[in-house]
Amino acid sequence: MQLVDTHSHLYLSSMKEDRAEWLERLAENRVTKVILPNIDLTSIEDMHELCDLEPHTFYPMMGLHPCDVKENYIQELDNIHSHLSKNSDRYCGVGEIGLDYHWDLTFQKEQMMALEMQFEWAIKYDKAVSIHSRKSNQDVIPLINSYAKKGLRGVMHCFSGSQQEADKIIDCGFYLGIGGVLTYPKSGLQEVVKNIDLKYIVLETDSPFLAPVPYRGKRNESSYIKDIALYLAQLKGISLEEVALKTTENAHLIFKLKN
Repeated sequence: MQLVDTHSHLYLSSMKEDRAEWLERLAENRVTKVILPNIDLTSIEDMHELCDLEPHTFYPMMGLHPCDVKENYIQELDNIHSHLSKNSDRYCGVGEIGLDYHWDLTFQKEQMMALEMQFEWAIKYDKAVSIHSRKSNQDVIPLINSYAKKGLRGVMHCFSGSQQEADKIIDCGFYLGIGGVLTYPKSGLQEVVKNIDLKYIVLETDSPFLAPVPYRGKRNESSYIKDIALYLAQLKGISLEEVALKTTENAHLIFKLKN
């Protein structure tokens, strides 16, 4: 059995002190690959360091998180694009990108412009995207639909929307990233995921955030992907092995991971 965590920030400072221990837990839980989305210019070096440590386990993405789109976003994007353009083979995707209307709407227009620019990169370099959408599905989904017609592919990261939104995203040829929120009793995501074919799902942790039950409220890590997979298996009435096999296959397909 193999598992893939398609969205994790294991390179953050909160994960460094006990790195050796959680690396062991990755192996123990058969998590063979972890995809690392970038956040901004300051996170690139730490992300690369972790990928260089175990290049057959960690796969980087390159992008600018919507919460970090500020006045200087053009300069930030230029610098981030330079990494992608100089060594595009190193990155399995463009991410973490998207729209976030939860914290601040000051740069709403700039977020949209940054997202479209990064969609264009993904199409140009034939990369999947990892899309962050918080309180913004009404804008993100039509944009995905528009760019999917140009060849855009990817994952709606941390999906927690409605059945109708799920169907629209799937109709665009995108996958749904399902993580710890699925295990939260009051999330309402269980009823939606029950109706979604496994061929449209990839697993993710978003560690160190959004730890699944029974770790909720604590620091998350990629080994907990097994808990999410087990919960999904029980929800659908199938085996853990079946969930692992199909979601791993999906992750390899969408991100073109090397075996």
